[in-house]
Amino acid sequence: MINVDFDKERGIATLAPTETLHSDDFAKLAEMIDPYIAEHGKIKGLIIYTEFFPGWDDFSSMITHMKFVNAHHKHIQKVALVSDATILDFTANIANHFVNAEIASFDYKDLDAAKQWMSL
Repeated sequence: MINVDFDKERGIATLAPTETLHSDDFAKLAEMIDPYIAEHGKIKGLIIYTEFFPGWDDFSSMITHMKFVNAHHKHIQKVALVSDATILDFTANIANHFVNAEIASFDYKDLDAAKQWMSL
């Protein structure tokens, strides 16, 4: 499950996974941000805020996540990974080669710094 706070005024979505990720989490996220993207062409950014990466429910959920990234990365300016999970740092390094968004990593305690970076 992912809790989503979408600030439509600023065009920034904060995603906070609370348990393993399911395919329907990405469908719900797309329902929230796709109308904004259709109207504005992009969102300013995504903040992924989780102390530890919860993983996926199953292989299908992981594939759905990758499809979501593939369908949306050209419409997102920045991604802030705010976590103490080392796998997300590793993911950020790899993702920088495959997505258009500017990606930065922050320690879990540095959510305010991530929000400030997102506003630059």
